[in-house]
Amino acid sequence: MQPGVRTAGRARRAPVIIEMRTYRTKSGLRSAFLDIFRSRSIPAHHDIGMKILGPFLSVEDPDVFFFMRGFPDLASREPMKAKFYEGALWKNELEGVLLPMLEKYDVVLVEDNDGLIQWSSTPKARASESR
Repeated sequence: MQPGVRTAGRARRAPVIIEMRTYRTKSGLRSAFLDIFRSRSIPAHHDIGMKILGPFLSVEDPDVFFFMRGFPDLASREPMKAKFYEGALWKNELEGVLLPMLEKYDVVLVEDNDGLIQWSSTPKARASESR
C-alpha cells in the first residue's frame, strides 16, 4: 500500500519493513555477543529510529539467535542502516568486536502489510523488548 492511500474512508500507511535476522556465533560466543548487542547495539538502533524485537535464542542450537529489525518504510531503510553502520559506535567499537564473533548471519526482508508486529515506543517497554 502506498502512503496516503485511502481504504474504507481512512488513510493507510506504507507497510513497515522488517529484516528477519538469524545469527550464528562462533562456538560458545553467543552470550558474550548478546551482552554487547543488548547494551550497545540495540540502544543505538533505537536512537536512530530502528526498532528491534528480540533477540530470541534458539532452543536447538546454543550458538544461534534471531531478531527482527524494523523500519518505518522501505525508503527509510538504507539511510537508517547507513547512519548506524557508518557511525562512530559501529566503526570505532562494535564492528571490530562483534563481527569476529560471528560465524554467519542471514537476513530476509519482509513487509508487515497487516500491521501484525506491534512496536512499543516507551523506554520501559523497549528495555523489556531487548532482553
